[in-house]
Amino acid sequence: MTDDVPAPDLRAADADREKVAEILRDALAEGRLDMEEFEERLDATYKARTYGELAPITRDLPGAGAAPVPAVSLTKDPARGGGWADRIVGGDDPGTSSWAVAVMSGFQRKGRWTAPRRFNCFAFWGGGEIDLREANFADREIVINAVAIMGGVEVIVPPGVEVVVRGVGIMGGFDHREEGVPAEPGAPRVVVTGLAFWGGVGVERKLPRAERQRLREERRREKLERKEERRRQHLDRADRHRREVEAPRPLHDPLNLHSPHRRPAPRPEDD
Repeated sequence: MTDDVPAPDLRAADADREKVAEILRDALAEGRLDMEEFEERLDATYKARTYGELAPITRDLPGAGAAPVPAVSLTKDPARGGGWADRIVGGDDPGTSSWAVAVMSGFQRKGRWTAPRRFNCFAFWGGGEIDLREANFADREIVINAVAIMGGVEVIVPPGVEVVVRGVGIMGGFDHREEGVPAEPGAPRVVVTGLAFWGGVGVERKLPRAERQRLREERRREKLERKEERRRQHLDRADRHRREVEAPRPLHDPLNLHSPHRRPAPRPEDD
């Protein structure tokens, strides 16, 4: 075994378990695991104590393309930033898709895609969903131009993104509730513009699915820890009660006949 790969029987750290949990959350979001498989593997992840126990959990999960993703990094490489800088691709990337149309139907743009600098969409007697929670951004500012005629378009942004709404509503409306929310450092700006005629364009801020799943896992772990703590308290009380019941009790001796300090009564011959 090379020097930069620890032996499988070495103890794993909490950070190693979290890396595996993140891979499992991605696999759940992509449909590679169902909820039952996800929960089984997640339980095994948090119970794992060594690298050897962690490695098989994600061994059959592919990464981007056809290359298999490593089960867990056994080397202590510097952690990736994972911030907005990684998601703003810039350059000449035109985006995965730049327009969408729904006429008495619907459209969706969601998951891992690249939102272009300008995205045009049109909904007539139909609806559309533009989900930016898992998306990359072609620039630090993107424009979503939505025209909804007797239909609707829903724009979903992740926390931390700045939202500016500049659309015009005629017997319809644009949702301005997410405006004014402070942006995170380095986060992109999403400008929503266009026209709503007898229709509406909504803007909603939601956590990514993986983040919501992580929060549910944390609440589940906290609930299990509280349950385990209550169980230990019940066992402690039961053990104390058992010891009290099994402890020898003093005899009922109202006349103090069995006291070791009681002086014997004088016998007649001692007078």
